[in-house]
Amino acid sequence: MPSLINSPDVLDISPDNSLLRYLAARGHDIYQIDWGSPGLTDAQQDIGGYATELLLPLISRLSRPPILVGYCLGGTIAIAAASLIPCTALATIAAPWFFRAYPESFRNGTHQAWMQAEPVCRNLGVMPMEVLQAGFWSLDPRRTIAKYADLADMADDNPRLASFLLLEDWVNEGAPMTLAAGHDLIEHFYGADKPGNGQWIVQGRTIDPAALPFPTLAVSSTTDRIVPDAARPPATQTIRLDLGHVGMIVGRSARQKLWEPLSAWLSAQGG
Repeated sequence: MPSLINSPDVLDISPDNSLLRYLAARGHDIYQIDWGSPGLTDAQQDIGGYATELLLPLISRLSRPPILVGYCLGGTIAIAAASLIPCTALATIAAPWFFRAYPESFRNGTHQAWMQAEPVCRNLGVMPMEVLQAGFWSLDPRRTIAKYADLADMADDNPRLASFLLLEDWVNEGAPMTLAAGHDLIEHFYGADKPGNGQWIVQGRTIDPAALPFPTLAVSSTTDRIVPDAARPPATQTIRLDLGHVGMIVGRSARQKLWEPLSAWLSAQGG
């Protein structure tokens, strides 16, 4: 059973710290989605369009319905895709659904940052990730400062240095979102919580993870500041961790707490 992983490269950050390679080594048939880098011609593609224009055509070429696995916003997009095409199962990892679970200060601050950046974004046809990064940093500014202060004290031969740089490159070099998707995310998701309020409509269908007719798994964390535990989508099974948003994927406890349970769940679904 193919498993279609809807995620950025953090799932394959290095040969010796890779969820994707671990799953493949356990016998799972894994395909990873790369969203590419949008430009002006893609400006009108909203978040639902990532599912309908990019993900669904790929799924339709598979020989049988896949198990979808999505990390972060990729999980939210995977829910839309799973609502529109036959699938075997769906797993989301740190995926936001109930956006009202975010602190009001973060939602307001992100909206203000968008309003200031929107004229430039419109000219570019995209929303650079820096617009969101500023909001995420505000969720825990002390931790952001502390991690760079830590870096200054690291010796050049410290093995943690290479891992730190790999992660920072991934975090800060993310591809931009299309203009319409950026507007969608800020105004309709963080602002109006359309997914959580049952108002997100893609291809004329209201997207409701609770209505999916197959097994679903939602992985969340009580210590995740990027996607709060309370923001996770409804699912038939849940796994709640005590690891950070990135730590659950690449941290020292990730293999035991996420990789192994996810592999077991995929196997139980025939993946």
